[in-house]
Amino acid sequence: MAGRITKSEEQLRPDPRFNDKVLAKFINCLMWDGKKAVAQRVMYDALDLIDQRLKKDKIEGGPENAIALFRKAIDNAKPEVEVRSKRVGGANYQVPMQVNARRQQSLAFRWLLQATRSESGKPMANRLAKELFDAAKGEGKAMATREQTHRMAEANKAFAHFAW
Repeated sequence: MAGRITKSEEQLRPDPRFNDKVLAKFINCLMWDGKKAVAQRVMYDALDLIDQRLKKDKIEGGPENAIALFRKAIDNAKPEVEVRSKRVGGANYQVPMQVNARRQQSLAFRWLLQATRSESGKPMANRLAKELFDAAKGEGKAMATREQTHRMAEANKAFAHFAW
């Protein structure tokens, strides 16, 4: 694809435990100060907690393992539309627009991590496991952010003709 500055997508190595590129990208987003081993430990501890909870609470028709639940949580948190500001004739309009797949994923990651970090008092792995579990069920703070984005786009549907 022309115009891309980096080859980050091609260079991204899958994570060592599950051999999953999406999980590797999420771990990179979770990482602070270049401490990848800490981020991996937090993520894998969260996935272990999810596995334990899945074995204990058999969900009818739900994901059978932690990585499937992680994928479901990401898919649920992805927004379909968002509002973008457009200046038309001296006025700014909030114009609803489709979100491309790459931005959908990055917004889902951002909202999940933001929701996880906003909690306090528990270890990060526990908070992350809880937020992923909630997002897979369609609940939680990340899902509330997604719903608010969709409501905003719905409210500004009248300005959709400005999308170009």
